[in-house]
This record gives sequence, C-alpha cells and structure tokens, in this order.
Amino acid sequence: MLVVLEKGTTEEGVQAIVRIIEKRGYTARPIPGGDRVSIGILHNKGSVDAAHFLGLDGVKEVIPVTKPYKLVSREFQRENTQVKIGDAVFGDGTMPVIAGPCAVESLEQVLSIARSVKKAGALLFRGGAFKPRTSPYSFQGLGEQGLKFLSTVREETGLPVVTEVMDVENFDLVEAYVDVIQIGTRNMQNFSLLRRAGRSKRPVILKRGMSAMLQEWLMAAEYIMEEGNSNVILCERGIRTFVRHSRNTLDLSVVPAAKKESHLPIIVDPSHAAGVRDQVIPLAYASAALGADGQMIEVHNKPEEALSDGAQSLYPDQFTAVMKKMNAIRSIIATANGNNE
Repeated sequence: MLVVLEKGTTEEGVQAIVRIIEKRGYTARPIPGGDRVSIGILHNKGSVDAAHFLGLDGVKEVIPVTKPYKLVSREFQRENTQVKIGDAVFGDGTMPVIAGPCAVESLEQVLSIARSVKKAGALLFRGGAFKPRTSPYSFQGLGEQGLKFLSTVREETGLPVVTEVMDVENFDLVEAYVDVIQIGTRNMQNFSLLRRAGRSKRPVILKRGMSAMLQEWLMAAEYIMEEGNSNVILCERGIRTFVRHSRNTLDLSVVPAAKKESHLPIIVDPSHAAGVRDQVIPLAYASAALGADGQMIEVHNKPEEALSDGAQSLYPDQFTAVMKKMNAIRSIIATANGNNE
C-alpha cells in the first residue's frame, strides 16, 4: 500500500506517520517524489485497511498496490528513478554508454581501450575481473589484480568503472575497488547476493536471467531495493531461445514493458545478446531508437587475441562509428517526439 502525503508535508509530519505505520507492525519506507513524499507500507500479511491512515494529518490519499513487487513498481513511484554515476545519468532521457572488454587481461590493454572509448563518448568503463565461464578450463579472470587495473583506469581517465561480482564472499573486495556493481545473468536469482547488493552503497546493474520472465526479473530487483539500495539499473542482455544464428535473442519488447511496470532505468547489452560482431551494431542502433536508458557494449583493441568473447567485441574504430550513429538516431527520435507534442 502507498500512503501519499499532502504537498509541503514537513519532515516531522512524515516521521509522525512513519511511527504510526510501524506501530501497527508494518515497515514504512518514505519515497521522495517530484513535489510530495509518499510512504510505502511493506511486510504486510494480507490487505491493509486504508481507513487507519486516511484521517491522519498530512495524508492526501491511500493507494493499494496490486503488484507482487512493491518498491520497483510504477504504482509505488510514478517518476522515473535517475541513477547518477560520474557524468552519466541513467533514466533522465539520455543514453549513457558503458564500454570496455569482456575481461581485464592487462593494464596496458584496459588503459588503451579506456582511452579510445572515452574519446568516442563512453561515460563508463566495463571489464570483468572475475569471470563466470561455462567451462572450468576457460579464463576465469585476474581477480584482485584485475580490480587494481580497473582502479588505475579510473585514476588515469576519470571514467567510473563497472565489474561483475560473482558471490557474497568476494563482494567486499569488489565493492572497495569499483564504482558500479554488476550482477550477471547467472546470478539474477542468487538471493543472498541480491540482499548483499541491497546493503551496498554502490549502484547495481542487474542483468536479466537468460530464461527469466519480466516479473521474475523485477522481483530480483525488489530484493535489492528492499534492503535499502534504490540505485538499481536493469539490463536486458538477451534470453535463451531455440535460434542458432545468435548466441541469445535480444528481447527489445521488454524495454517498453519494463518501463511501464517499473520506474527503474533499463539499459541494453547488445554484445551478449548477439555473440557475433556484425549483429552487435544493428542491435545497438535498434536499442537507441527504442529509447533504452543506456547501453553496455564490448570493445577490445585486439579482439582476435581476446581471452573472452572476442567474437562479439567491436574494434575501437567501429565503436567510434557506432557512437556517432547512435547519437544521430537519438537526436532524430527526440525531435520526432518533440514535434508530436
């Protein structure tokens, strides 16, 4: 249930209502809005009687929430959540791009790629220090040494860095080095990891599970937000289907569907969806036209020598060309939307 307060309700008034809610055994979660504060009622067993709160000073209305996910729902928060990381804002109508190699291989490698993607317009740098691989014999990442290289990238280029955390045991270590925590597709329903991410002060990129429905994905985000972390970014990275012409099937239809259901920003990873370089580029253009809140694109200076996912990594000059066209596409869409209004 959502308790919507009158415009101009003081902090003292908000806290007074919070105490009344908690006195009835519920959890109260204040949610600042554009011009007023709402209070979400959580952990209720069964329905909540709105009459308990309608007569309170400062309460404008009480709205029942019908979705199983509460905090991520549009019913709880109508305004888009904006997650600010460095110079990037996810959810404000722009499309920040996160770029970098699948795996951190050496300091020289990541610095070279970081400089080129920054010059092309990327606002964040990605690179895997720990790699969850299908085969135990594949390259598993450099671990803490890779995290140190990412930290050097930030110091040298000013780009915030993103990497994946694989388990609760290594969470503190990863958190100490990077600016953004990524939870990968294989861990979307690792609930202990989600709860730990919810206690983090770092923004979290939550990738969709390879066979997850939208509701399951949003419920995973709810685990993070329920622990207190509201800086969550959803990432569509393709789902597993029966096709063989690409690694996964990029579900572009989930972008508007997620925007309708949730206030959280949603970005697209065309690289892992495609699995092959020549498909990444048109999928990136399609994602830009669709209105994604950002993209994550793999770039490698020597993809033919990459230790992980070289086949789907763009060359730096390709990435530069893609960035120019994506920006042009966004400009056309923005102009068209403006004319429609």
